[in-house]
Amino acid sequence: RSVQDPLVHHGRHFGRVVHAFCNVQTLLTNGMTLMVEVEERGPETLTQEERKEYSVFWELLKIVPNLEDRIMSSSEQDMIAVAELIQTGTSVARSDDMKSMKAAIIDWITPKGQALIPHIPRNAKTGRGFHHECTGALLCPAGYEWANSETKAKLRSSQLQVAGDQWPLFLYADYSYDAEDPWNGLLHSSLLVSAYRHIFTSPSSVDQ
Repeated sequence: RSVQDPLVHHGRHFGRVVHAFCNVQTLLTNGMTLMVEVEERGPETLTQEERKEYSVFWELLKIVPNLEDRIMSSSEQDMIAVAELIQTGTSVARSDDMKSMKAAIIDWITPKGQALIPHIPRNAKTGRGFHHECTGALLCPAGYEWANSETKAKLRSSQLQVAGDQWPLFLYADYSYDAEDPWNGLLHSSLLVSAYRHIFTSPSSVDQ
């Protein structure tokens, strides 16, 4: 069995707790540039977007031991190699987590002592999303009524496009949305707790 480079391991952790879709090479390049600017002019000169990127950069430096010294003394090719190893870790972690949750989530959304109708195979992508009553209800944008046949048909046909700022119902506590207070219960759903436990503690901890 081959020994995995520690940078891949650190990349897995970074992808899970800091930024799942980060372009690591761009982050390192921009982060080093911003570091010089901060040292010369101070952090107040950074734009809001630059401050956000700089913060992510520093989180990566804290996660990977001696990374700052390594990239400051590395050639461009060496830095690219470092970035690729960290990027591999983030990608593998995301892939592993999605693959394992794709099967486990069927158990989480199935009512105790009951079965999903129609049945959803644990390792199949088809028959999910808006094309299944249970998953469709969970994915339905907050503020829309899944029980409304017209809404359901438009979501299934993609006639109704879901915007990025429309939260799905499964993110809310008890899958209940309060139109008067949209923040009430947001990110408090039991499904999110199960996903967190599955990834950060162990799959078996979900049922404990």
